[in-house]
Amino acid sequence: MKLTINVDCTPAEARAFFGQPDLEPMNDMIVEEMMKRAKENMDTLADPERMMAQWMAFSGKSFEQFQNMMGAAMGGGGAKKK
Repeated sequence: MKLTINVDCTPAEARAFFGQPDLEPMNDMIVEEMMKRAKENMDTLADPERMMAQWMAFSGKSFEQFQNMMGAAMGGGGAKKK
């Protein structure tokens, strides 16, 4: 015996039926914040010199610290091997 049931509902109705939270207000807040930050940094994106200066800020000592952190994570927390 084969039984097929088709349910016609919106995603919001399905989430409500299964007891899932409504995350639309939080999503709207996150999108609004991302748009605000993108608009604030628009002049940086238009100026290649400023953009490269931001990218290069990750070089040197901070890059070395990042490498050490990744090495410790891959090597079992940086424990010394005998």
